[in-house]
Amino acid sequence: MAQSDAESLPQTEDEWEEVLSEEEYRILREKGTEPKFSGDLLDEESNGEFTCAGCGATLFDSETKFGSGTGWPSFFAPASEANVETEVDRSHGMERIEVLCARCGGHLGHVFDDGPDPTGKRYCINSASLDFEPDDAE
Repeated sequence: MAQSDAESLPQTEDEWEEVLSEEEYRILREKGTEPKFSGDLLDEESNGEFTCAGCGATLFDSETKFGSGTGWPSFFAPASEANVETEVDRSHGMERIEVLCARCGGHLGHVFDDGPDPTGKRYCINSASLDFEPDDAE
C-alpha cells in the first residue's frame, strides 16, 4: 500500500485494518512475527528495494540482504537511517531492539549485533512487513 504523503496514511487502527491484510496488520500494528522460514521474501535474491507494506517507504536495498540462516529476511543496513527507527523491546521476557518504519510506525522486526561487515548488524525483518520492488533492469 504505497502512499504519497503522511497525511494520506490511515489515522486509526480501524483504518489500518481496512488497508492491510490480516497478517500484515498482526505484524505491523500488533508487533507480531511470522513463523521462521515461512516468509515470502526470505529467499528473494533479485535486485531491488524492500519497502514498508504499510506505507511504501523504502526500508532496505537488496545489496544489503544476506542469508543469516535465522528464518527471516536479514539485512546489514537500512536503505536510509532516516527511514527506520529503533526502540527497546522488553516483551517476551527479554530485551531486544525493535525496528520500526519511521514513516508509519509499523513494526518490522528486530536488530542484533551479530551481522556481517561492514556494519556488524543483522536487521531481522518479517516478510509480511515488507513489499519488494524489483529493479527495472531485471
